[in-house]
Amino acid sequence: MLIARARMTEGPSAPARTASLDVAAIRRDFPILRREVHGRPLVYLDNASTTHKPQAVIDRLARFYREENANVHRGLHQLSQEATSAYEDARETVRRFINAPLAREIVFTRGTTESINLVAQTYGRSQIEAGDEIVISVLEHHSNIVPWQILCEQRGARLRIIPMNDAGELDLDAYDQLLTSRTRLVSIGHVSNALGTINPIENIVALAHQRGIPVLVDGAQAVAHMSVDVQALDADFYAFSGHKMFGPTGIGVLYGRSSLLDAMPPYQGGGEMISAVTFEKTTYQAPPHRFEAGTPAIAQAVGLAAAIRYLDALDFNAVVRFEHELLVYATAALSSIRGLRIVGIARHKGGILSFVLDGVHPHDVASILDREGVAVRAGHHCCQPLMARLGLPATVRASFAVYTIREEIDALVAGLHRVREIFR
Repeated sequence: MLIARARMTEGPSAPARTASLDVAAIRRDFPILRREVHGRPLVYLDNASTTHKPQAVIDRLARFYREENANVHRGLHQLSQEATSAYEDARETVRRFINAPLAREIVFTRGTTESINLVAQTYGRSQIEAGDEIVISVLEHHSNIVPWQILCEQRGARLRIIPMNDAGELDLDAYDQLLTSRTRLVSIGHVSNALGTINPIENIVALAHQRGIPVLVDGAQAVAHMSVDVQALDADFYAFSGHKMFGPTGIGVLYGRSSLLDAMPPYQGGGEMISAVTFEKTTYQAPPHRFEAGTPAIAQAVGLAAAIRYLDALDFNAVVRFEHELLVYATAALSSIRGLRIVGIARHKGGILSFVLDGVHPHDVASILDREGVAVRAGHHCCQPLMARLGLPATVRASFAVYTIREEIDALVAGLHRVREIFR
């Protein structure tokens, strides 16, 4: 079999990666998976919120602070040059990972949220005028709604929303009708963080490009779970976060097509992003440094590169198959529970399952599961407009990663039976 079952507790060794997917070995790479919660082995099913870090990332962060710590781009001394090299190598590592044409098209940010805000307040501020329209979808995370609302209020523009069907799939015919001569940008999630729906990004981009409309893709839930090629997608902007792909918090990426970045004004002002400053005038660096004001998240960028190297060493086709098999297994297992309804049944889904349990508030479900050692997320998942469309105040969400095993799904099911016993 391709997939190796893993025990709930494993030893500390970390063998080399192979082309096949040895999940037991992968789990040994993540120290936190060996801890207990409330006296029970940790069952971590909140990966859509954040992922855990392999020892290789932890070690790389420690090594940077222990051996290379200095500010970048500014110093002539050895430490500064080593830190600069590590930081810019990280940019090149990201470029290769998403197959961007140029390293200068990779902008480091604090995360997906800041990446989207950057586009809203640079491209948007310079290109969106009164009466213009921005198209997003009903599936979006608040981070891909609120920045556009702010921009629309500032510029007198209008937000248009792609609807979905009851399965959680976007209505592409309706989307096609929303694109008009007033549309200036489409901003769309690659994978829904609440429902797991994988959107047909290639089709969405192609329809927009037929009308000369640029597209931003929120890839926060995609990059750790599928191969992303921004040239194949033909995306104009692609945003993602390090902490959702086994990297550190506080670091994110904005890929931007160079022709667009070159025309965009700065997002923030300060050191590093300037070429020359007088009291009369400031001239700015070329991208990407134009958009990286101040001391950047140097260690975090280096840690992100280590996470990418970790992912690169895996067989991504095997990862996709493995996570799909987990989703199929979990869907069948949860569907057998009396009174449980899965929310979001799109034909193309990532490893995310949202559900509700009759007569039990999602927060109560999550609290009881936590006492069983099972970590899930309950709430609106920063998708309140989507919850309104579904007619729900909240759902419980279980989300998987490459280190998730079937025994953990079994533990989730056992915990849900425990919830049923308490609330019968």
